[in-house]
Parts: sequence; structure tokens; C-alpha cells
Amino acid sequence: MDWMKCTAVELGEKIKAGEVTAMEAAMAAMDAIEKKEEIYHSYVTVLDRETVLKRAEEVQRMIEDGTLTGPLAGVPAAIKDNMCTEGVRTTCSSRILDNFVPPYTAEAVKNLEKAGVVIIGKTNMDEFAMGSTTETSYYGATKNPWDPEHVPGGSSGGSAAAVAAEECIFALGSDTGGSIRQPASYCGVVGMKPTYGTVSRYGLIAYGSSLDQIGPMAKDVRDCAVILDAIASHDEKDSTSVEREEYAFASALVNDVRGMKIGIPKDYFGEGLDADVRAAVMEAAKVLEAQGAVVEEFDLGLVKYAIPAYYVIACAEASSNLARFDGVKYGYRTPEYEGLHNMYKKTRSEGFGPEVKRRIMLGSFVLSSGYYDAYYLKALRTKALIKQEFDRAFEKYDVILGPAAPTTAPKLGESLDDPIQMYLGDIYTISVNLAGLPGITVPCGTDQQGLPVGVQLIGDCFKEKNILRAAYTYEQNRGFTMTAPGAGENKKDGCRNLSGMSETAEGGND
Repeated sequence: MDWMKCTAVELGEKIKAGEVTAMEAAMAAMDAIEKKEEIYHSYVTVLDRETVLKRAEEVQRMIEDGTLTGPLAGVPAAIKDNMCTEGVRTTCSSRILDNFVPPYTAEAVKNLEKAGVVIIGKTNMDEFAMGSTTETSYYGATKNPWDPEHVPGGSSGGSAAAVAAEECIFALGSDTGGSIRQPASYCGVVGMKPTYGTVSRYGLIAYGSSLDQIGPMAKDVRDCAVILDAIASHDEKDSTSVEREEYAFASALVNDVRGMKIGIPKDYFGEGLDADVRAAVMEAAKVLEAQGAVVEEFDLGLVKYAIPAYYVIACAEASSNLARFDGVKYGYRTPEYEGLHNMYKKTRSEGFGPEVKRRIMLGSFVLSSGYYDAYYLKALRTKALIKQEFDRAFEKYDVILGPAAPTTAPKLGESLDDPIQMYLGDIYTISVNLAGLPGITVPCGTDQQGLPVGVQLIGDCFKEKNILRAAYTYEQNRGFTMTAPGAGENKKDGCRNLSGMSETAEGGND
């Protein structure tokens, strides 16, 4: 049986019921990686079978003796390669950290391990999470399982591709300006960014500290809710971690949106939005309206300022965060140098890729004397105004609905030729990070090329349950499921379809 067709919750139930062991599930994942990885290059590091099997055996014993009773026990998963894992190489897909093996594990990953999850590898990403296509990786580009000539999105493209190609059951990604939601859209999977501070950033190698947030990427909404239940926690080691009164995100999985108010920003449907994307997203709105939601359009001003504000803030924080990578303490050091300053320069010149250098220089510029007030402070004020704009919107609406990206996945190489165009591709996701809001992307159809389209649902701070409820209701009533051609033959082997409907992806207007 192909256990990789299961969702995380389904596989967890089958392991608990004794239909399959954690070892068999782990080996199924390792077999899938061995078979497909040469095509898709979703991983930077895959753990060896002996290590994975030993961990799976430990988990199986704890399941059998009743120590582990949670829904994710025994499920094989992957971790984006910017989250520290003790004893396992963590590179951020950069040459400068090529040999870095952390002495500790990120809190979110620890929480998964406590839940009995079996970690099988570290996924590829844009270098230091800087990019939207997973092409800036030092280890080479990841391919989209829907069409290997196209990108999987980024920066969590490796995680999205691994889930879509069924090289893992689920994965963790990180989202600084849409890096979970955009690749989820491109790869036809579900990706969720929780409210800033909900998941600890301890052990996440920082890009933009005020924007970064870890979140799940999975086959369906139920998995995302259950995974978020596992990884969300207050952490004293992270000064930005929030102690919430309630978590229990899975309790929001109710197939009912009657009376829910959903706003569609007119600003999101203007120039630059692909016609197929527009049609699929609007069809998703109709599905929710048919289930009893109140759907209406509204004006969401200031969104046009989100991209410049984001790149000023993110690059400023990156220039500060990445200053630690200098060849002294850890990571790559140039083999030949003359004196300390020359070692700094050569190490950073050789260790960082072009996109990272570009953002470090931009960040250093906006923080420099004479430009700090003109750029950085102005960007922070704009960020505050964007948050106020969303606050006003959420006085009237429970959920905001829109596209996750203006187009479907571009071809490999297209975005690298025009970095500005790549930046503009984040137009619908960036403002969510600036305002610290939760957002989720759910597949809503395909374009004329057969590439996936994702609808994005945005909620107010700490209102993840609203977007999970809306996303779950949409998923249950959309009338089709999404399975990438790269996942292989579509045999369910005892695992249900996400909505109990057709097995292959259909167009958004069906």
C-alpha cells in the first residue's frame, strides 16, 4: 500500500489502529524520496535510513505503551532548512552555512518531536529565505511537481514541492512575506501562516525578525490545524512569543460559514492579476457564498505601499541579522586571506549569493546615516498605517478573501532575469506579515496550463479559527481535490479523498 497518499491525520489514525507501523510509514517516505528526489530536488539533506528507522522504532514503542496518543505520532515529516536541528546540518541553502551543524533544535521542531513526528529531512529553500522561487538556493533549484519546467515558489518551495510530490506527509515552512502561502498556491497544497508570535522563532535562523513566522504545509486544512496545534506554544526563549489563552485550532474545523462576513478587496483584483487566477478565486468566493457566507467587495487602501515598505524593513533587518556570518564563529571561511578584514570581505563575498548580497546592501543603505529617517522610519510608519487599515476592515469582516499570487508558477529562470518582477509577485501576501495577521492558502483550481491556483484567506490577529473554518468549509464543498502529476499514480489505498470527490485537479470554474 502507498501510505504516502494519506493525509497526516489519516496516517496517524492508521498507525494507532495497527494497520501500519511508524517504521513502515517512515520507509515509505524514504522510498518516495529515493524515487522522486532526482527530479524535484525538494531536499538539501535527507537523513540516512538507519537514523530514521531508529527514531520510528522509538515512536512505535511509545505509541504501543500509550505514551504517545496524539494525532501525529509516527507521521514522517520534513523541515525547512532554516530551522536548527541538533546534529543535523542546517544550511539555509547557503554556501556560508554549508558545514553548519547546530548544537540545539528549534522549538517548533522540538514540539513536533514531542508529538511523535518522525523527521526525515531538511527541505530546499531560497538562500536565507530571500526569493520567491527557490532558485536562489546554493544547492540548485527545486522543481514544481505539477510541471518540472516551472518553479515551486518560495522561499519554502522545497517544503511545498515535497508535500505535493508526496515525498513527505507534511512539512514546516517559514513565512516572512508570503513564503508559505505563495509556494502552497504554486504547488497545489495548503499552507498556513499563523499570527506573529504564535509559533516560537527560537532556532529559526532569522531573515526579518519582526516578520518571520513558522507554519505548516500539508495536503488539507485539517492537517494544517492539527499541526498548528502541535507546534504553537509560548516560549520564554523567544521574546516575541505570545502566551495565548487558547489554542485548540482543530476545534475550528466545522463545515459551516452561515452568517460569516467575507470581504473581497477591490484593490486585489486590478491590473496584473491573471484572468485564470481571478476566475478561480472568484469561484471560491461563490462556493462560500452558497454555503451561507455574506460576501461583498470593499476598498482596502494602502496595499500599494506594502511592497516598498516590506522590502525596506525586511532588508534592514536582514543586513543586521546576517552580520553574524563572517567566517569567525561558524560556517564557511575563505581558505586564503590576508588579515581579519580581508577574511570578512572574502568570506562574505564567496559565501553569500547575489540575491542575499543585494538585500544586505539595500538594508545597509536604508539604515545608514542620512537615510534612516527617509526610508526605514517611513517604512515603519507605513507598516503601522497598513495595520490600521486591516483593523478597520476587520471591524466589518470576519475573513478577507483574495488571490495568493497574481499568476500561477512561472517557468524556471524567468524570475531571476527580473528581480523586481519577482518582488512584485508577493503583492498579495506581504501586507499580512507587515500587520502580523494569520493567513491560509487553499487550492481552488488550475489555469489553462494545468498549474494550480490558490485562494488566500486572511484573518484578524489571533483569529486563526475564522480562516480555518472558512478554509475547511470551502475545501469540503469545492467539488474536487488537487493531486500533482508528480505524486505518481493516484491510488488512495484506504485513504479518503480530501472532499470525497474526484481524484484529479479540475479547473476552478467547474
